Parts: sequence; structure tokens; C-alpha cells
Amino acid sequence: MKKVKITVLKREFKADIAAEYGCDGLGPCGRLKDGQVFYAGIDCPPGLCNTAWKCMHQYIFALQNGVESFFFDNWCRQPHTAIACCNDGFRPVYFKLETTDEDIPNPEKK
Repeated sequence: MKKVKITVLKREFKADIAAEYGCDGLGPCGRLKDGQVFYAGIDCPPGLCNTAWKCMHQYIFALQNGVESFFFDNWCRQPHTAIACCNDGFRPVYFKLETTDEDIPNPEKK
């Protein structure tokens, strides 16, 4: 299995939806920053939001196990890449997921 590079592409804020349904003072995700990079092994990387991890884990797992493309080859132009988004309706964050050449250490071998 290979590690997957997770890059924060863009944080957005849906002000119109937040104005109607959100709490006062809500803004773009304050936990992540555009351009921030994480490397995924077996578990959620330190510092990455657990909710975002749950939204993209299935793509990460597939990439770690050698998948080249998703959805009948008509989704992402680059092989071994996926674009994912967290499911926060007020402040979604978009991520680029890329397979690396680095192996994930086997936790059973110590």
C-alpha cells in the first residue's frame, strides 16, 4: 500500500446559506489552510479534520491500493488522483488526493 498526499485546494464559505441557517460569526474553515499538505497512511493524519477524513477515506483507501481512476475514467484527468470535498454545507473544503511512491509501513512488522 502507498501513502496518499492530501493537499487542501480551496476553502469556501457559503455566506448566503450561513446567513439563513448558520450561527453568528461563522466563516470559512478555520482549522485548515489553502495549500496545506498531509500524508495519509492507515489512519487520519495528525491535524486533518476527522470529518473531512471520513468524507474522503474511501478514495484514499482505493488510491493506496492501486486504483488509477474512478467513475469509468470520466472524472479526474490525472491518473492516481481524486478530488474530494468535506460535507460541511456552510464551509466546504476541497482536497486533491494523489498516490505517492512511498510505502505505508506494515504495523504488524516491528
